[in-house]
Amino acid sequence: MRHQLDETDRRIAAALLAAPRASWRTVGQALEISERTVVRRAGPLFHDGTLRATAVRNPACFPDLIPLALRIRCRPNKIKEIAATLARRPDTVWVDVLGGGDEICTVLHLDGTRARNTLLLRDLPATPAVLSWTSHVLLRVFPAGFDWSGGLLSGEELAGLRSAARTPPTGSARQLIDDQIIHALVENGRASYAELAHRADTTALTARRRLDALIVGQVLRVATEVDLARLGIRAEALLWITTAPGGLEETAQQLSRHAQVRFTAATTGSSNLLVAVAAADLDALYDFLSDIVGALDHISALEVAPILSGVKRTGLVRPGSL
Repeated sequence: MRHQLDETDRRIAAALLAAPRASWRTVGQALEISERTVVRRAGPLFHDGTLRATAVRNPACFPDLIPLALRIRCRPNKIKEIAATLARRPDTVWVDVLGGGDEICTVLHLDGTRARNTLLLRDLPATPAVLSWTSHVLLRVFPAGFDWSGGLLSGEELAGLRSAARTPPTGSARQLIDDQIIHALVENGRASYAELAHRADTTALTARRRLDALIVGQVLRVATEVDLARLGIRAEALLWITTAPGGLEETAQQLSRHAQVRFTAATTGSSNLLVAVAAADLDALYDFLSDIVGALDHISALEVAPILSGVKRTGLVRPGSL
């Protein structure tokens, strides 16, 4: 049985969203609670699956990976079946059911053009329950939101979590052992340095240095997965935004830094910006659209797609969603 989260639990979870590999001591110092309290609260949350740690590769650093967002319209009576099939694929990063319950948005990291063409030209057309789809290549993912905390932490608390980050030696090129470290982190984003060293057949010190290089070099994103409703976040939506080409970078940077934005990417297609928003409730979502998005100069069109159900996030299937 999963734990009910009180305010302290939610703040600890938020700290681990922002800094997935932060030590218990660092989390305690940032939140001004004891390390013992962090261990006592966080341990059971990881044990029962309320919190799960993983890692996601940055496609910009892996030339063979093709990052693709799909919007798939399905027969409503088959939506759960299609979402479950997509979620079981190892190359899907997230799967969300949208709108009126007849549309799915999924982001995939496809292993080359053959995998992409097989999906788009064979698998989807051969699925009778799929009515139509559009595909959008993710041209650039903006990393400002990677220390996202759901708006539950103050700037000072986030700064305390960031202050523990280490800077690797300059000119730290990728090495052969990195792939083993990455695979281990996908399985468990909080694997110890000893565990990473064992997987990569190296020393714990080398594993620590290589992981620092991968994270600071944005080769890898370590992530904590949690059902956001358990943190009091009950209104999620995907925004498909059209901006003037000259304002795309500025708009993306501004939105990606906002406390309610958990993901921002420039895309191909009729819209050129995909933004995932998480707000406390519908009023907070409305205020974000009106006050934040509405104040940006370069936006010419906006589509808001509410998320009805998050089936998979950061490569992890949500328990009970299938």
